[in-house]
Amino acid sequence: MIRITEIRLPVGHAPEALEDAVLKRLHLHPANLISFEMYKRSYDARKNTTLSFIYTVDLVVENEDRVLEQFADDIHVGPTPDTSYHFVADAKQIVSHVNAPTFLQPVVIGFGPCGIFAALILAQMGLKPIVLERGKQVRERTQDTWALWRKNVLNPESNVQFGEGGAGTFSDGKLYSQIKDPKFYGRKVIHEFIRAGAPDEIRYVAKPHIGTFRLVGVVEKMRQEMIELGGEIRFSQKVIGFDIENDQIKGVKIEGHEDLAANHVILALGHSARDTFEALHDAGVFMEAKPFSVGFRIEHPQSLIDKARLGPHAGNEYTGAADYKLVYHASNGRSVYSFCMCPGGTVVAATSELNRVVTNGMSQYSRNERNANAGIVVGITPEDYPGGPLAGIEFQRALESKAYEMGGSTYEAPGQLVGDFLEGKPSTEFGSVMPSYKPGVHLTDLADSLPAYAIEAIREAIPAFEKQIKGFSIKDAVLTGIETRTSSPLRITRDANFQSMNVKGLYPAGEGAGYAGGILSAGVDGIKVAEAVALSYLSKQWPAMFFIQLNVCIVKNFSDGPCI
Repeated sequence: MIRITEIRLPVGHAPEALEDAVLKRLHLHPANLISFEMYKRSYDARKNTTLSFIYTVDLVVENEDRVLEQFADDIHVGPTPDTSYHFVADAKQIVSHVNAPTFLQPVVIGFGPCGIFAALILAQMGLKPIVLERGKQVRERTQDTWALWRKNVLNPESNVQFGEGGAGTFSDGKLYSQIKDPKFYGRKVIHEFIRAGAPDEIRYVAKPHIGTFRLVGVVEKMRQEMIELGGEIRFSQKVIGFDIENDQIKGVKIEGHEDLAANHVILALGHSARDTFEALHDAGVFMEAKPFSVGFRIEHPQSLIDKARLGPHAGNEYTGAADYKLVYHASNGRSVYSFCMCPGGTVVAATSELNRVVTNGMSQYSRNERNANAGIVVGITPEDYPGGPLAGIEFQRALESKAYEMGGSTYEAPGQLVGDFLEGKPSTEFGSVMPSYKPGVHLTDLADSLPAYAIEAIREAIPAFEKQIKGFSIKDAVLTGIETRTSSPLRITRDANFQSMNVKGLYPAGEGAGYAGGILSAGVDGIKVAEAVALSYLSKQWPAMFFIQLNVCIVKNFSDGPCI
């Protein structure tokens, strides 16, 4: 196949215009074009330009080698890379092995994006994983989440953080990331989402997203496929301990249930499984504190962001709701940046612990709510919370408990108008921007909700962001506190084989372990860890002669480095 990049066409072009542009670009007769498909579509919406789509296209043509030779010096024409997924082991051969007397099914703890893809890949390779999810099925979990939003009632085991689909279910459903992905695992993630019912456009749009309500059905279908392939998921089963002997995982302890023997355990915990982190620490699993960020959610009218970002193209059906990404380095040395920007979305209650307040952002697929919101957060390091690998958790808890008190101790969140925040005075009434956070926002002075260095940095950053987005510092914009769970406060460090530094058979993965940030990167990490588990089974248990034959296939598919 041949890939062409940078094909520009005006938005609203005729359906046949893209094929015509491809033929013209390569000087081809229509009869020589066998097929073509869109790989990527972005848009150029700069204020002084015509609104245009920018396409990357893959095509099959007659005499492909001749065409590639003809355009050998053109940086926008070249061979299409192989983005298809290659299993590291043959599913049928593994299936024939799973009944061996010494075989223990792999265990996946957590069924968020990382756990879903780890379990799905293991199931597709015939390894029949057992998934332990402390929360409920996604639809039951949705009802429990709404109970907090509508009735101020929190279920600590079924909420925005815990349950099928993980925290990503109640988010914008963004499927883009800045991770390096030389093996195109991200394409596998996108492919599986589409197979499970996500819109086909996520395959080619520049910044794909699914939205919360659509994610519910997608997650259910992926769970069903995993089960049909021989996997098992056990809901409402919280892991509370780990059986470790001679630096090898032997099993896990489950609250209210019998212990489960296992020698391959994937920790796809998510960043809020604080009690499980404590259990791992008590068991002696190596972990270390890592940087994360804290701050507020900020809300503006979406129309303001559209106008500032898109100018005359604001409101165009093809551009949709505009987003932004902002970074500022404050004079006190702190970095302030926008986090998890949700166009046309809402600010949501995201706590998982009683008597604490945490915010997050969420959008539906349509992104048509009145407000735009984003986290405006300040980077902190372990130097800010000394005390070992669990100290970051206690730092978060202290801030979240303070926010609960400042909000009136009812799960309402403390809030303040941007104008008042910048002037250092409490807010007493809302202006033109009404906050979307449920159960509600209690106006106050946010100065005491974060450390002084964070407040100082945010106060300096907001006027600076005004220079990039006109209207960003408008007086009536609303700050809602607090945002603490931007990422895990610790890392469960792993070695080159994706296993714990000091416990063999234990595979830290995804956001909770400190190796991902967002749905796509968590899914990719789940795939990587599932492959590592499969290769571990092969290296330890398969007959030597057969393993040598299979290793040849693995090296052929992954020639950029050793596979074991």
